[in-house]
Amino acid sequence: MSFNVPNKFRIRSGVLGSGDTIGNNGAFTVPLKHGQLVFVIASDGCGWEHVSVSRKDRCPTWDEMCQIKALFWDDNDCIVQFHPPKAEYVNNHAYCLHLWRQIGGEFPIPDSLLVGIKEAA
Repeated sequence: MSFNVPNKFRIRSGVLGSGDTIGNNGAFTVPLKHGQLVFVIASDGCGWEHVSVSRKDRCPTWDEMCQIKALFWDDNDCIVQFHPPKAEYVNNHAYCLHLWRQIGGEFPIPDSLLVGIKEAA
């Protein structure tokens, strides 16, 4: 398991600017396939690895979130999007989604058969 912060996309100047010395925390402008850009804020505090992923024009798609997951974590890491109780909702940006991984723990995951039938590799 590994949190792989892509420093080459780190925002280095301005209000959200930071350097590599702050580790896994910072803001990033990440180019995705087909030339699309997403804005990402990464952190690893309070026992969680976390990235928020936003666009100016719409919520990120499943494919875009998968690209961010693949960039920030390893293929074998289980990363989740939470739907917390409504009383816990926070919405500071209309087009932002979040990915999470608990540090030092693993999520139980349901058997893939509960979702559907896997295609043959």
